Amino acid sequence: MADRLLFSKAGTARYISHLDLMRTFQRAFARAGISIKHTEGFHPHPFVSIPLPLSVGFSSQCEVLEFGLTGGAEREEVPARLNAAMPSGITVHRCYEAEKPVKQLTYVNYIVTMEYDPGAPFGAERAIRDLLARESLVMDKRSKKAKSGVVQVDLIPLIAKATVEERRDTIALDLVLRAQNPGLNPELVVAAIRTHCPQAAPDFVSFHRRAVLDGKMEPWE
Repeated sequence: MADRLLFSKAGTARYISHLDLMRTFQRAFARAGISIKHTEGFHPHPFVSIPLPLSVGFSSQCEVLEFGLTGGAEREEVPARLNAAMPSGITVHRCYEAEKPVKQLTYVNYIVTMEYDPGAPFGAERAIRDLLARESLVMDKRSKKAKSGVVQVDLIPLIAKATVEERRDTIALDLVLRAQNPGLNPELVVAAIRTHCPQAAPDFVSFHRRAVLDGKMEPWE
């Protein structure tokens, strides 16, 4: 069985790219004196994998990294050892043996906070709620596989839950979205709001990943 880390990404660490994050963990394992499995071949390197890469600029409290512990520390020692070698904003909370396979990672819970300088526009909350309650909501999505570079995606089947709450100067979306095959990035939900409810278009948006879930809406570990 593989080993997994549960870690959070906040502050300026939100802007570390996926590849740089992988390198950061590889260096942290080496600095902490923790031995992990390496790839095979002429130029082996430490093997780490993040099953669900986080978009640049997003914060998260539930990131998962897979690796293979081979020596230098017991699982319970790993978080503290790694945290001593990590940049600000990345915090390892737990090291544990993987239980559920990656294919069972089904949903992701995001909190999307949309901010409005003069306050949330009148009727914006209802307009967004009505939009997400439609039977179909088709949007263009960039795709490297499509010849045109764009494919059309119906968002509604990929949204398992959507709660809209107005809070004076902000509107918060509590979204449970499909994680993979296919997955839905919450940025596309905000793009749909800007397109179909321009009166509710926010001045600033922040995205926070709160939980990764299996098909039964239970924590994926």
